[in-house]
Order: sequence, then C-alpha cells, then structure tokens
Amino acid sequence: LYNHIDGKEDIIAGVRELVSDRIDVSAFGEMEWSEAVMVWARSYRKAFSAHPPTIALLATLPLTGAARTIEMYESVARGFRDAGWPENELLSAVVALESFILGSALDAVAPDDMLNPAGLESQAPVFAAAYARRADALADRSVAEEAFEVGLAAMVGGLRARLDALSRGT
Repeated sequence: LYNHIDGKEDIIAGVRELVSDRIDVSAFGEMEWSEAVMVWARSYRKAFSAHPPTIALLATLPLTGAARTIEMYESVARGFRDAGWPENELLSAVVALESFILGSALDAVAPDDMLNPAGLESQAPVFAAAYARRADALADRSVAEEAFEVGLAAMVGGLRARLDALSRGT
C-alpha cells in the first residue's frame, strides 16, 4: 500500500475525492444561483448519505491533497460570487449549508420511526399529534427526505433574503 500512497493523509484525501466526485456542481453558471444551490445540496446529501461513516472523518479534517474537492468548492464559490455574494460572507453561507446537508445525510440513514413518541403521547400530546399527522404530508418521500426539502427551501430562502439585504447595504 505504501508503494502507492504516502500515508494516512493520502488515504483520507482519496476517500474525500471519491465522495466529492459524486457532488454535482454543473448547475452553477447554468442556472440561477438559488436553483444551482438546490442541485448542489441534493447531490451533496446523496453522496454523503451513501457513505455516512465518512461524515465525521471528512467534516473535521483539512482538505490536504484533495485537488478535485477544492475544484468542487471553487465552482460553488464562483457561483456564489457571481450571484453577488461578498467574499467575506461567501464561505459562511457555504459552511452553513454544509452543516445542514451533512446533518441531513446522517438523518437519511436513520429509521423513519426514530421520533415515535409511542407510549408517551399523554406527556407530549402536541408532538404526538404532529408525529401522527406527518405521514399525510410525506406524499412519496421518506421522513428524512421531506425534512431535508423543507430545511433546504428554508435555508436557501433565508440566504436569498440575506443576499438581498447585503445588496441593499442593510
């Protein structure tokens, strides 16, 4: 193995590249900024939910040696900048999205009944009612998928409002 790699950092960089290669950044420059973010976020979540053990590892280590991952971030950063995001705000917006996406990737592998209040409905009647009614809102999506789409729409809407405020200088 060590005839082909220099050590643990190379292995981690290689794993990062394999996961990052599955993240679609092609919409940046092709679609409106907020729509491109949605495409990117969905593919990012899908890539990491297929490999949940990598989340804690890759989210806490530097990008050392991960050239293709840096290219992915360059595409995202360019998309944000071209939409008008100031450089001093851009990475905070991306990291906020990533935090949500990675949490959602973990949620994607959790059981749908994880929040079931069975047996404790009298202690939490509002929560239990919401849990019982949730299935009506799911259509053909999983619990985690529905939560992700609700959260993604809220995040992108909030970021769009922030960008508008920054553009107005407020």
